Order: sequence, then C-alpha cells, then structure tokens
Amino acid sequence: MPWCLGSVLEAVLHVSVHDDLELDREALVNESARWPVLGATLGADGATFAVPSTVAERIEVCLFHDGREQDRVELTDRTGPVHHAHVPGVRPGQRYGYRVHGPYDPTAGHRCDPAKLLVDPVARRIVGDVRWDHPALLPHGEDSADAVPRSVVVAPPEAPPDDERPRTPLDRTIVYEAHVEALTARHPAIPEEHRGTYVGLAHPALVDHLVRLGVTAVELLPIDHFVSERHVLALGRRNVWGYSPLAWGAPHAAYATSGGDPVAELREAVRALHHAGIEVWLDVVFNHTMEWSAAEGPTVTLRGLDAAELYRLRRPDGDDGKGDGALVDDDLTGCRNTVDFRSPIARTLARQALVRWAVDYGIDGFRFDLAAALVRGDDGPHAEAPFLAELAAEPALADVKLVAEPWDLGSGGYLPGRFPEPWSEWNGQYRDDVRDLWRGDAGGLSRAVTRIAGSDDVFDTTSRRPSASITFVAAHDGFTLADLVSYDHKHNGANGEDDRDGTDDSHSWNGGAEGPTDDGAVLDNRRRRQRGLLGTLLASRGVPMLLSGDEIGRTQHGNNNGYLLDDGSAWLDWDAADHDLLDWARSAIALRHRHPLLRRDAWLVGEPISPDGRPDVTWRRPDGSPADDAYWLDPDARTVVVDLVGETDLEGNADELVLVIHGAGTETEVVLPDGEWHRLLDSRADRPFAVVPAAESGTIGVGPWTFAVFAR
Repeated sequence: MPWCLGSVLEAVLHVSVHDDLELDREALVNESARWPVLGATLGADGATFAVPSTVAERIEVCLFHDGREQDRVELTDRTGPVHHAHVPGVRPGQRYGYRVHGPYDPTAGHRCDPAKLLVDPVARRIVGDVRWDHPALLPHGEDSADAVPRSVVVAPPEAPPDDERPRTPLDRTIVYEAHVEALTARHPAIPEEHRGTYVGLAHPALVDHLVRLGVTAVELLPIDHFVSERHVLALGRRNVWGYSPLAWGAPHAAYATSGGDPVAELREAVRALHHAGIEVWLDVVFNHTMEWSAAEGPTVTLRGLDAAELYRLRRPDGDDGKGDGALVDDDLTGCRNTVDFRSPIARTLARQALVRWAVDYGIDGFRFDLAAALVRGDDGPHAEAPFLAELAAEPALADVKLVAEPWDLGSGGYLPGRFPEPWSEWNGQYRDDVRDLWRGDAGGLSRAVTRIAGSDDVFDTTSRRPSASITFVAAHDGFTLADLVSYDHKHNGANGEDDRDGTDDSHSWNGGAEGPTDDGAVLDNRRRRQRGLLGTLLASRGVPMLLSGDEIGRTQHGNNNGYLLDDGSAWLDWDAADHDLLDWARSAIALRHRHPLLRRDAWLVGEPISPDGRPDVTWRRPDGSPADDAYWLDPDARTVVVDLVGETDLEGNADELVLVIHGAGTETEVVLPDGEWHRLLDSRADRPFAVVPAAESGTIGVGPWTFAVFAR
C-alpha cells in the first residue's frame, strides 16, 4: 500500500485520548500469559469459547441451528479480560456468534450493542456474507443476526509433520507473489470446477509450473476471510486482493470449491506444495479490519467487543477537548480504521492467529501489510515495539519467516531498514531505482548499483545481512512487468472510479508507444528491458520476489491498482503465455540457484576474498577501468561491468562471474576482465542459449538494453 506523512497533532491527540488506559494495559501485559486460547476450541465433550473484552459486562455465545439462533450461553468464566466457558455437546460444524453487553458511549469510544451479532475475530471458519443492504446492519439497537456471517467450530487437525516443511534458507529463497484466484482461474489443465480455488493451487500442472520455474516459496495475497466494502459493491465490483479482513485465521471461504471445506482444501494445497519443496507464505492484514469507520461502518467484530481498546481513536477535528463529541478513528491505513497494537488484546489476537496458521496448516512465512502500524506506540513506530518481542518469544513461530511492509500512512511511518533481525522487509527503494536503471534515467545506474549490492545504505550492515531485503521490480500493487515496459501512465478507468486510484509515478517507460503496438523496434525494446529487469533482480543480493505471471508476460492493460479487477483482466492468461520469456526466466533463476556467488548472503564490499587477493566485487567502467566517484556522479553513465568473485573451494577454485549492464538504447563496447568468458545469459536473446556460445575476451560489442552474464 502507498504511504504518506500524517499529522503529528493527531498523534498527540491520540495519546491524550488513551492516557487513562495505560495502567490497565500494563496489567494486561503482565497477566496475558494466563489467558486461555481465544476462539472456539473443540474438546472431547464440547467446545470452549473464549473472547476478550475489557469493558463487557457479560458476553453470550449464540448457537445457530438450521439458520436460526436457538441457544444463548453466557461466558461466565473470566481470566483477565477474557470471557470464556465450556459448552457441552458442541460438535464440529456448529455455527455461532457473540453478543456483548456493555457500554455504548461514543464519546468514550465504546460501542457495545447486544443487538449486534459479532463474528469471532479468530474464528477458524466463516460461512455467509455481510449483507450491506440489510436495514438492521448499521442502526444501534437493531438485531443484525440476519445481516452478518456465522463463525464455525472446526475440528482440530493433525499437526503437519515437521519433516514436511521445506525450511528453505533465505539465501536460497525465490518468492513468487500470487493471488489464489488469478493464478489458476484460466489454467487450461485445471478442471473448471477447481480453477480459482485452493484445490487448483494444489493441481499437479500448477505445481509443476512452479517447480520448473524454480521458485521456492509462494506468497499468497490475503486469504484471511475478507469481505468487499459497501462502496466497492456499490460500484458493481468486489475487493479482489483481499485487504479487507473480517476474521484472522479463517481461510477465505470463496476460495473453496463449490460445497467444499476451505479448511481442509487449504491444508491439502499447502501439503502438495510442501511435497514439491515449495514453501507457503501468507500476506496477513492486522493493521485494520473491514468495519470501516466508527461513523460510517457496521459493528461486526472488534468494534462491538471493545472499540476503545482495539482501535486507535482520536478526538474529532475542532473538538475543544471536553469530550463533547464521539471519538473518531485515527486512520493510519487509508481504510478508515487502524487496529491499536499498543493493546495486549490486539497483539494476542494476532499472535494466536499466526500460531494457528503455522501449526494447523504448516505455513512457512508471513508478510505483514503496513507493518509500521503494528509497531506504532504513543510517539510513533519503533523497533522496540512489544509485538515484535512477543513474536520473537513465541516457540511456534521460531522457524517461520517474518517480512514487513515497512510503512503506514502516519507520521514517521516510513521505516525501511528499521525492523530487527530476523525480519526481512520489502525494499521499495530497490523497485524504484532498478526501474529507473531500465528506463534510462539520468543517474539511474549509480542508484541501482547500491540496490544490486544489497542496499547497505538502508540495512544496518553490523547486525543484518542482505537477506533482510526482499527485492522486487513488480508486485501486486502497481504495474506488472509487461506493463512496466509498455505504459507511461496508469489506465485504471476499469475500476469504475474515473482513473483516480493508483499513481502515475510508476518509474515506468513505454519504449516509444503507449500500450499495445505493432512497432517492431518498440517491441524489441520492451523484450530486452523485461529481461534486463528480471536478470538484474535475480543477480542482486537479497531475496528476490517475482510477481505471479510476470514470467509469462501477464498484462493488466495499464491498470496499476487492480484491487477491483474482478472481470478476469488480472487473471493469468496461460493460453497467451510468452513461452520465450518463460524459458528466459527459468534460465535466469537456474543461474542463481547454480551459482552461490549470486545469492551469497554477505555484503559486497570490494575487499579481498580469494587467495590471490581479488576483491569480492569490482565495478568497472566500459573501458575496463575501475568505476570511481566521478563515474558514479556522471548523469550520463549507463553502463557497468561487474566482476564478482566468490570464496575459494577445497580445490582452490573460485567461482567468478561478470555481469554487463547497459541501460541505454544505443550500442556500445565493453572490455571484459582478462581471461576467456562464456556468455550464459543475455537480454538480447528472446530465449536462453541452447548451447553456451564460444569464449569471448577483450573488447566486445554490446547491444541496446543489455543485461548479460559471463562465466570463465
């Protein structure tokens, strides 16, 4: 998601609103270890229901049979803020919700209303939809049971055997960011009834594609159960990406087959990918919920439990500080609310959801959307936030990868490089600088070489390694790789919002024509730059991430904000796949796997590493001389020869590669280091070389927009 600077004044106002909660929150931290497992936990003779609230006077669990509410059981036990009770006779499949009796006082942020049936925020499964058009959904005091989904009791699974997890080290990881529906919805080898589902994700044809491509981890866009917002549905659209969560830890029901069980089907998909040696990471959204703002949105889950504790609130603009008006949401996410991770309750809900994903499903990693919101205290975000410490202390997450999107919309909310080890972070600076290199920007080369070397200016080299950087040139939010080289401007009118969403600052270049064209010179320009972007990504220090479909030339026709693209235009069109590009991408990935030098998790520092005193990297001008400060400051510099040397093996041999990067549309010449070199990969070739070309040495010709790799 995008970011911007927020208001310091709002942060100050927020602190004053919550002053009276600080002592209570300290007490909650001290006692939280005693809390029972939240949600519905099935046992031999029934289920234990547990839900937290600091303000509830009493909470009832409502049990539904045949669509009707038939039983209400009060949660009479209390452990700290957690209301809980064991209910005999409950079996798997039981549908339920909560009703909370407590204060309704918007001036203090409280919005308890027993008329509102609440979804369990950590339900294991959800059935039904939010009925935005139902007259009882919004008004206070009107029963909303017919307007909201049901939570479902789920039988505990057998924990996935430890030996099923691939446990791929970060220095060998290549991430593939994908959307469950878009990835398989048009795959011709997958049965139609399985397309766009968890079952489709596990289909042998899809798994085979991923294995042959060479990726080691699939990062799924949000699959926590989510809903489309009211204003999105009013446009005749739906929220496709899923950044509108209702229940943390429940697999999104719409990704199940017709009549299928999303819990069982997701478990099988994870198992199938694990058997193929591929990890599964989830993009998780804890920074906000689908409840929108207090003034406009429904009371469906957290707001009805304990709004003042679980959401960041502030006094409205113009309030005189006397508490005369209702508190409003402190929106640091762009989604009308922000979950307050100063709250031990919010942190516990999130942590237990993560543990469930890891233990019940075998999930191998998590990417945290707008992670700055999760570490934001009274005075802004900081690396000493309790949420980070609590995750570090959680045994079930000890070997799980943790990745931050290191920003939110609030003051001081841009935090690249500030998450502690073992966290990795999305490197947005890498994306922009490498894009600038491959559109020929003045100074783009000098900025890009810092990114290729691992972004040591962003990450603290004393305590972190290049694997702290998740490098990418395209992601779900923005242009696809094909569109990045085909459009100067966004074309988002298909969203139904008059092209207002998204940004025109995409660091893209169309190569000489906007959008589709038959111009051969423009198409050749685009082909070379696609390969240059992919090659640079896979030769850079850090953990590379590919956007699903970029390997086959997927286009969104210039839409760079496709969260509402529900018409199939964001699906991978397998029948139209660019197989030349696919083969080239496979070869580039295989080259990274084959040469530890390209993925070594150590900083490139230009210091001796081999017995003969050669440095780990030498950056050279086209004439072969070392590149100095004057060259990097030259805005016309477009070409660099990168001489990479690895550590010596037991036989005294050192891996050595040369990268040639020429980010311009002209032909030029470069001087290779002494010796004979074989060209392994070249962006001028539509397909990878079937046979390694003859050895080259000395001065060689280089075509426009060249990325090439040479080995001795």
